[in-house]
Amino acid sequence: MKIELTGLGKRFNDTWIFRNINFQFIAPNHYAIIGPNGSGKSTLLQIIAGAMIHTEGNVLYRDPDIIAPENIFKKISLAAPYLELIEEMTLKEFFLFHQNMKGWIDRKSSEDIIALLGLREFSHRHLRYFSSGMKQRVKLAQAVFSDVPVILLDEPLTNLDENGIQLYLSLIHDYCSRRLVIISSNDTTEYHFCKEIIDLANYKSSPAARNQ
Repeated sequence: MKIELTGLGKRFNDTWIFRNINFQFIAPNHYAIIGPNGSGKSTLLQIIAGAMIHTEGNVLYRDPDIIAPENIFKKISLAAPYLELIEEMTLKEFFLFHQNMKGWIDRKSSEDIIALLGLREFSHRHLRYFSSGMKQRVKLAQAVFSDVPVILLDEPLTNLDENGIQLYLSLIHDYCSRRLVIISSNDTTEYHFCKEIIDLANYKSSPAARNQ
């Protein structure tokens, strides 16, 4: 799987968040997107996921042939603090729903994943009653165990305690070695294993270009 960014830029109203990003993400490498608050880390990740439209440039997906942007959702999973779970469902219902949508890797069952998360006793509890840390575990599992070649993670350690952090690192080590992983973060704990880093501070438009 390869994702190519060419001359990519995003503008909100009259303000350019970033411009002229030229980069290739190639599986099975792991990448980190870093930058100061407001630099567009989450925005770039959502553009890559096909959930947000860019202002200029192109995003090209190859696996190995070119994939139409409207079909990329079949190849990508995203976990982020701003994405909501279906809180009317129990944990088991939610995972079974997702299993039918995208399937799980390595022939995992929903019961296997719930056990691995340490949430077996909460299988029949509605997600609305989960703590923020428990919800984050569910989001990470939904992304990592999805049967897709690309995993996108936005601030993956949000609301996690020490046990949750160790779980996250284990999920990356055990289940993501053969897939393309892109992480948006300023916390080195979340991306220290990434071989390449993209600093969005390097893609700010010049004052003269901001009004173009």
